This record gives sequence, structure tokens and C-alpha cells, in this order.
Amino acid sequence: MIHTGRSNHPPTGGFSFENTRRNAVLEGNLSEVGYRAPKARKTGTTIAGIIFKDGVILGADTRATDDMVVADKNCMKIHYIAPNIYCCGAGVAADAEVTTQMMSSNVELHALSTGRPPQVVTVTRQLKQMLFRYQGQIGSSLIVGGVDVTGSHLYSIYPHGSTDKLPFLTMGSGAASAISVFEDRYKADMELEEAKQLVREAITAGIFCDLGSGSNVDLCVITQAGVQYLRGFDQPVQKGRKQGQYKYKPGTTGVLSEKVTPLSLDIVDESVQLMETQ
Repeated sequence: MIHTGRSNHPPTGGFSFENTRRNAVLEGNLSEVGYRAPKARKTGTTIAGIIFKDGVILGADTRATDDMVVADKNCMKIHYIAPNIYCCGAGVAADAEVTTQMMSSNVELHALSTGRPPQVVTVTRQLKQMLFRYQGQIGSSLIVGGVDVTGSHLYSIYPHGSTDKLPFLTMGSGAASAISVFEDRYKADMELEEAKQLVREAITAGIFCDLGSGSNVDLCVITQAGVQYLRGFDQPVQKGRKQGQYKYKPGTTGVLSEKVTPLSLDIVDESVQLMETQ
């Protein structure tokens, strides 16, 4: 029988670390039979969002990676939830894709049953409850933005279910670079063009400073008038052109010595097969 080290009395307050000894025992037993505990998966993405004068702007890069390999150079990371609500996904691409698809379906059913358009806070509550239920096993870091009857809203949702509501947000491995741009230049009630350029530069900072982020910049502008999805809004990483000729004429490199060794081969078996022409 494995003793977990847990007491019968619940903790009185603060953090509880009673499961640390249990986890160590379980990991030790796994290693004895040839198994090992799963490791955290390294992912790469830069997603961001801001609230401007007339609505919300979401931004994302388009690089999807598999370990150290670029699996997709033009991946869509801004997902549809409702006509007035969109969601950026960072982390495991498949988890973010399926999570947002399920939420889009649930929100549509909720709108049909209530007869009212969905609100951003409703989507956020359902997403955070779903992610908390799986205790971080779903590797999705999300930024939910939209405009509803109560105004413009922007939320971040972490894989374990915690949320933030702020006027500007970044998530992903390139978040540190992107948030530095926002903290330096963001101001309330920005005009549309100025806000679009700010989000573009924040995502570009993540692309240039984070190896897991790259390729293009996608934007999604959400206002009361509608949604404008700007696919490939900017392409900061362009493939360079060769400036010189890299073909060399025969004889450019001198041959210092040459040795020819003939090989004597014997035919052991020979067979002839006719190819079918019809």
C-alpha cells in the first residue's frame, strides 16, 4: 500500500503541497516498470489583442511548429466563435482548434435557446469552466475578444482556467516581446489605423524575438458594424534573393591527384523481364 502523505485535516489556508510526496512516489514506481512521467510540451506562438475606440483587434502569427520543425508556415490561429466574438489560440494547435470549435457550437445552441446574441462574458465563462475541468490537460491558452450589447471586451484564459480582463493582452512564447510594445505605446481610445499598426508591431516583435513564432501577421477587427478578418495583413519575414551567381565553371578547383581503381565483377545471375505495355 502506498502512503500518500496526506493528512485527514484540510489545509487552513494558502497553498497546499501535500501531494508532492505522492507524486514523487508515483513517478518512482513508473520508472521502475519502464515508464516515465509526461513532460511539458514546448510550443511556440505569439497572440495579442487590444481594445480600441470602436471595438477589439486580435492579432496572431502564422507559424505552427512540431518540436524544432516548422510544420505549417500559414496556420490560422484566430478562430470563429460567434458573429461578434473571435478567439486566438496558443499552445497545442489541435487542442486550440477543437476547443474553439466545440465552444462555437455550444454558443450557437445557447443563442438559439435564449433567443439573444451571445455575450463575450458568456463565452469566457464556458471556456474557463471547460479548461478547469481538465486541469491543464488541454494545452490551450486563449484570448477571447468581441463586441456585444454591453460594449467591447477582451479576456485571456489560461490552460488551467484562470482568466484576466485587460485593455491589452498577449499570450504565447512570444508574449514577452509583444507586451513590451503594448506597454510602451498603448493608449485608450485609439483610432482604427493606429491600433492596427500597434497590434501588427506587437506580433512582429514576437516573430523576430521568438523562434517558435514566425511567418505572417493575421489581424481580426471586431466592431459593432461587423468583423474584418485580415488574413496575411503583414509579411515581415520575406525570403531573400540571391545577390550573386553560385555556379562555378569546370576546372575552377584544380585536381591535385587522380587514381582510378578498376573493379572486376562476375555476373552471378541474370534475368530478363518484359514490361507490360497494355
